[in-house]
Amino acid sequence: MNKKQTCTFEWVPDRSSKIPIYRQIIHFISTQIQSGAWEVGSQLPSQRDLAAKLGVNRSTITTVMDELAADGIIESNFKGGTRIISNTWALLLSEMSIWNRYVNLGSFKSNHAMIQAINRLEFTPGILRLGTGELDPTLFPTELWKKSLKSLENIPSLNYLEASGLYQLRCAIVNHVKKFGIIATPDQVLITSGSLQALQLLSVCILSADSVVYTEAPTYLRSLQIFQSAGIRLESIPMDEEGILHHRIPISAKSTKILYTNPTNHNPTGITMSNRRRKALFEYCAVNRIPIVEDGAYEELYFDEQSQLPIKQMDQNGDIIYLGTVSKTLSPGLRIGWVIASEPIINRLGDVKMQMDYGASSVSQWIMTEFLNSGMYELHLERIRAEMKNRRDHAVRVIRQYLGDQVSFRTPAGGFYIWMRFNKKIPLLKLFEEAVKAGVLLNPGDIYDDAPTNALRISYSYLSGRDFEEAVMRLSDIIKKWT
Repeated sequence: MNKKQTCTFEWVPDRSSKIPIYRQIIHFISTQIQSGAWEVGSQLPSQRDLAAKLGVNRSTITTVMDELAADGIIESNFKGGTRIISNTWALLLSEMSIWNRYVNLGSFKSNHAMIQAINRLEFTPGILRLGTGELDPTLFPTELWKKSLKSLENIPSLNYLEASGLYQLRCAIVNHVKKFGIIATPDQVLITSGSLQALQLLSVCILSADSVVYTEAPTYLRSLQIFQSAGIRLESIPMDEEGILHHRIPISAKSTKILYTNPTNHNPTGITMSNRRRKALFEYCAVNRIPIVEDGAYEELYFDEQSQLPIKQMDQNGDIIYLGTVSKTLSPGLRIGWVIASEPIINRLGDVKMQMDYGASSVSQWIMTEFLNSGMYELHLERIRAEMKNRRDHAVRVIRQYLGDQVSFRTPAGGFYIWMRFNKKIPLLKLFEEAVKAGVLLNPGDIYDDAPTNALRISYSYLSGRDFEEAVMRLSDIIKKWT
């Protein structure tokens, strides 16, 4: 078979079989390759064509492709298709190996192929990461860190801590969040290993497989498989310049439902929900009994003044679960986040967390306690806010200089991101591939939405000003070749 030829077939899955359809499709493709009918290097039909020919949903084909890619049988190269990369010997090994048969049997779904590619490429030496949601490593507060480490001399032990986390840290967090209107007790705080663990705990503790999570469109949640792996359905609600359009949230008693929102310096759009919208959203959800999970990951990264307080500060009945973290303000490697909720929820989450990892790092918790109680964290925040504001202003100038009227965007009031839409249709997969060749790593907007976005999430937090400009110049050069 010519390597550029697309594989053809007449087979269809047996719907009367007890074997799941996606497993039938995986077995069929593997057999075709193993028999030599489909050669290494040949192209598979597009996912859309496969779904139509096999009479299945696109989501079924996505599951098939993810599993075959994880087995090393196929590869999505972002050049217009998916090609076969294994040989029959590799397939035979896969069949013979006991563990390889189990690799994809777990309930947790594989990441989107694009996100897997981004996660791999982020560590390529010299690549310019134009979408990375992390602070520039040079902004780490080395001197403050050294001071905080000295406090470790007084730590009584590094044994396991109680389920909710270090009591002293929970007290420090309670005092800290008072500054933006959240009133809580230490018993209403759970220390987690970052915000992602908080989301995972919620997916397995609070929600059932028939639950629905409403969220903004686009949303960071779409780039994760945490809720989907638990069988929970995500439903997107549109946004405008003030935030989520709360009146578009369906009212139904047919299933368990919650709202996940990231109202301040939203990831990926950079939008900060207005106070008017926050009040209307809170009242709408209260009347319709829709619990809220409020993600405050970027809460403290405002640039001018904190004019919007968390929705949680309106909550008198424990209807809102609030998530906080220092991954975006201090260091993701510290692995410190927190959940603020009613005591029954905290006790439930803490019980399951103990079964998962027996608590977040004791060292990190003691260090973070010192950062908060000593005032070092506030000093660091002031520096980071000023730096991020300068980087935002520089990023806006650079984008306007090199991309001009080819793109549209809003200037964010804080956070890390500019949601940059192209004014003309751009093939994002092709752009991603060409950018990688040019040494630039992008975050296409489609990984954050279930509909085409024609956008990129641009981050000004990771690259220096010079490197940011170089990355945008290279991006501009690629687009010029097409236009």
